[in-house]
Amino acid sequence: MPVINPALVNVFGFWGSVVILKLLAMIPLTARQRFRKRVFANEGDTRFTPKSKVVYDDPDVERVRRCHLNDLENILPWFIITYIYLGTNPSVWLASNLMKGFVLSRIAHTLSYAVYPTQPARAIAFFIGYLIMGYQAIVSLLHYM
Repeated sequence: MPVINPALVNVFGFWGSVVILKLLAMIPLTARQRFRKRVFANEGDTRFTPKSKVVYDDPDVERVRRCHLNDLENILPWFIITYIYLGTNPSVWLASNLMKGFVLSRIAHTLSYAVYPTQPARAIAFFIGYLIMGYQAIVSLLHYM
């Protein structure tokens, strides 16, 4: 069983906590859009807000929901591959910057997708995180072969 550098465990714990808080922030961001637009997914939820209705295709709500889904599709694999990667005994500097880069790219992705929609910022932010995970996966694969 590989031993992970304790300094990297601390960095992983910090940036992992930041990205989980970012993921949790998507819940009130979605709720904010639902209440602002007065559109909900369930009939029972409309009782609390006058003039609200059940709508499944509001573009503003769906944009935040797609951003949240994109987070779920990327953050969980990042946790897994980063843990595996940390077992390869990477340099503290490189591994720390990869973790920080991934988390900051996810924050930038959310800002450019759900808060202030803009391209190409969203695509750039996405691909930074994607490339970081790809690098970690390739290094890990080669290390454990």
